[in-house]
Amino acid sequence: MKVRSLKLKEAHKNTNGLPSFCSILWDLEAEHLVTSSSSDSSISIHDFINTSISPKIVRNHKDGVTAIALSPNSTCLASGSIDHSVKLYRFPGGEFQTNITRFTLPIRALAFNKSGSMLGAAGDDEGIKLINTIDGSIARVLKGHKGSVISLAFDPIGEYLVSVDSIGTVMFWELGSGKVLHTLKGVAPDTGSDMSALSVLSWSPDGNVLAVPGLKGDIVIYDRDTAEKIYSLKGEHEKAVCFVSWSPNGKYMATSGLDRQVLIWDVDQRQDIDRQKLDHRISCMAWKPNGNALAVIDVMGKYGVWESTVPSSMKSPTDGASLKSKSSGLLLFDDDDDQEPSSLGNMSDADEDSFGESELVSRKRLRKQSDYDNMLDEDSDYQKRHLPKVEPRKKVSRSNKEGLDDANEKIQSAVKSERSKMQEAFQPGCTPVQSGKRRFLCYNMLGSITTIENDGCSHIEVDFHDTGRGPRVPSMTDYFGFTMASLNESGSVFANPCKGEKNKNMSTLMYRPFSSWANNSEWSMRFEAEEVKAVAIGTGWIAAVTSLNILRIFTEGGLQRYILSLDGRVVTAAGFRDELAVVTHASHPLPSNDQMLEFRVFNISNGTQPLRGRLALTPGSFLSWFGFSEDGQLSSYDSEGMLRVFTNQYGGSWIPVFSASKEKKSDESYWMVGLNSSKVFCIECKSPDIYPAVTPKPVLTLLSLSFPLASSDLGADNLENEFLLNNLYLLQAQKKIEELTAAGLDTTAQDDEVFTLEASLDRCILRLINACCIADKLVRATELVRLISMEKSMKGAIKLVTALKHPSLAERFSGILEERMLKEALEAATPSSVSDAALGSGFEAQEQTKLTENKASEPEVASTPSEFSSPQFTRQGKTEEKNKLDVKKIEPNRTRAEGTLKDEGSREQPHRHSNPFLKPLNSQHNLSNKNVNEVDIKEGGSSVSQSHRPANPFVKASSSQKSSLFDSIKKKTDQ
Repeated sequence: MKVRSLKLKEAHKNTNGLPSFCSILWDLEAEHLVTSSSSDSSISIHDFINTSISPKIVRNHKDGVTAIALSPNSTCLASGSIDHSVKLYRFPGGEFQTNITRFTLPIRALAFNKSGSMLGAAGDDEGIKLINTIDGSIARVLKGHKGSVISLAFDPIGEYLVSVDSIGTVMFWELGSGKVLHTLKGVAPDTGSDMSALSVLSWSPDGNVLAVPGLKGDIVIYDRDTAEKIYSLKGEHEKAVCFVSWSPNGKYMATSGLDRQVLIWDVDQRQDIDRQKLDHRISCMAWKPNGNALAVIDVMGKYGVWESTVPSSMKSPTDGASLKSKSSGLLLFDDDDDQEPSSLGNMSDADEDSFGESELVSRKRLRKQSDYDNMLDEDSDYQKRHLPKVEPRKKVSRSNKEGLDDANEKIQSAVKSERSKMQEAFQPGCTPVQSGKRRFLCYNMLGSITTIENDGCSHIEVDFHDTGRGPRVPSMTDYFGFTMASLNESGSVFANPCKGEKNKNMSTLMYRPFSSWANNSEWSMRFEAEEVKAVAIGTGWIAAVTSLNILRIFTEGGLQRYILSLDGRVVTAAGFRDELAVVTHASHPLPSNDQMLEFRVFNISNGTQPLRGRLALTPGSFLSWFGFSEDGQLSSYDSEGMLRVFTNQYGGSWIPVFSASKEKKSDESYWMVGLNSSKVFCIECKSPDIYPAVTPKPVLTLLSLSFPLASSDLGADNLENEFLLNNLYLLQAQKKIEELTAAGLDTTAQDDEVFTLEASLDRCILRLINACCIADKLVRATELVRLISMEKSMKGAIKLVTALKHPSLAERFSGILEERMLKEALEAATPSSVSDAALGSGFEAQEQTKLTENKASEPEVASTPSEFSSPQFTRQGKTEEKNKLDVKKIEPNRTRAEGTLKDEGSREQPHRHSNPFLKPLNSQHNLSNKNVNEVDIKEGGSSVSQSHRPANPFVKASSSQKSSLFDSIKKKTDQ
């Protein structure tokens, strides 16, 4: 069987380098992962839906966390530590609630019962405490183990508790009476003093059987009622098993052992179906409750999620699983005070004195207990009504069971459809709040804005990366608690959400210019019944998008200029000069967690919306950065590390230009800052950090744009990437020329840029043709030569393939060149437009026919057509210098000079053929201020200037004309 590779990332630092017991848990809806380590006093709550959010760190223990447990309704988190305490927190917020109990020695195991009304805690002390989670009282202490209790498990039916100790003894406890029903001595491995390799047992989801790590690298399955061995899974682990976990539907089992292997078993077939071999021993695992995935964590504090754990050809590990209700369960700090107490809430805790500690009862506990006492009837038999009744299990009929299964499947599918979480709004370049630490409100290509809270207010500083580019901005005291900002050359904008009651602390928007001719130029706006979710700044305008899906646009002076309603919840916004881009939700996410986002680009100065469409994302990812490149190109970056830019190709498309997965190391992540035409600017973050720290000052990392190419048989990935990038640059340059032309501006500088890009693209194509010839990919070489723009490049390609001894390819290239020259010559002989007078006068048409025939008889016209001379680039010195193609760098080393491309006398103007992938330039640019009626014709060293007279479009060229043109072109090509 092929061993798969699972990559893990650090969740907890192991400072001493020794193995430690680490824990990992899913919440009910698989939105969060909780991790802990016995070598770390903190607990980490990871957001699994939005992985760009840094994990919440809960620090309340004084020593390493040895056990964690999550209530069935995922509202209460319990933790035990080497510091002897058991603590409760709200989940997923992580707010500390209470110290529920204390021991005299370290805690090793925690477990909630099915309803969440009871918490079991045990460790190196003698007894197992059963704690009532409603009022925090100790319901019972179970004694009988001789060694440290290292694992606890309540059965799903609610009748038994099973425990195992460090010497391998398993004990079955009856919850109603607290008596020991069965004792299995020496059936589990003896862990001794190594507390990093605990033997963890597990009930099947239906509660019928118990899985216990065996002594011979096997897993033994015991009956719940008789505690007799039924069967075992064995033969695949080389050393003892230390952890067992059932899939949600009970069909599969995951096991980890001292041999550093994780095995997935088909329990019905009693054989393993997949496995992972890791660098360190896996100490804890958890099946995803609503998907085909397994979360694991090793003894060094590194965790990961094994996706597609069960092969897709087999039944999913969640099919047929019973659905847990999030509203079920009673907790110590439930807001609903009308709940009844747990079944063990009134049991005597006389044995608590044996631990020599007194439990302080909080006011909340007293208040809840008083409420429950008032509910009781003094004359009623409380014991009969509230103590659990242990009754024999009744077998469910087949028809009823099938009906329940169908109902569960329907409910589960309905819940799954609601589990997909819509991405929350975020501000590009902003990092999360970190208590006591300075963080970024904004970080972009221009500079950064940082803040730190101190004594109820915050201290804000603005810094520019290039101190000569922006003014020195004095620091600011923030009394509003701003959480987001945006920055450009003119000023900065700040905003904060609502806090507390709306009338007391409303959401505020503030603009602060860096310089102004007037005093008191900064301004602020406050919002009632709405809060700012994202801000953006541009040339002369400031924008804010609020929770009511309203886009508000202000001038620099604070004038409320536009108020627009958006048709979706905002995700983010960004500005560049006159353009504002806003991303909103187009609909609810798909069941596969694919976010459905839409973008809109507004031109503030023109009051138009030039672009609108769907935002492309990697499946299952979310948007983590959004903005414009330095050239003003709309760009996005998702949580899977894919960077895309928006182009007008194919009616508007997102093009992936960078993939972080191919660049970064396994323990790194890239925090996006911006990009230009050739580089990506980002900050490298070491795991588990996914955001940069303000101190020390982060260093920008520059990475080259690189298309996510497929592995080609050509072996020239760099050349293919360069080819695609050059095409993209050329498209952008041509679009810029069109925009300038529409505005009536000069395009001379852009014409030169286009010429340089076309020359660079031709050089790249020639190198690709060389690679194709070496790899014997002649069809691909022929396709490439048709994309060449310049005549001299075409001739260079012919000489190149001739030097590489491909005469048939050279002949084909020559045919392509002749065909193109003939086509353009014929197009030059037929003008594209005719005057209305010519259309209405037959006599003038006949006269024009005679003129055309006389003109066609002159050989000079056919020698160099007007379009072939490419009048766009009329500066001869620059043209020849830019157009030289050094074929020597491409050709193999040869002594003959025939493989070298030479500039013959620097007399011939270079010719540019149109690239079929690019839009043709406006004919107005092709003239380039040159008289369209005058064409320089060079033939045999002589220069002739001749005026063009328009030909009649209704008269086709005769066969003699075509023959003359073809002979002249062929003669010139042969020369």
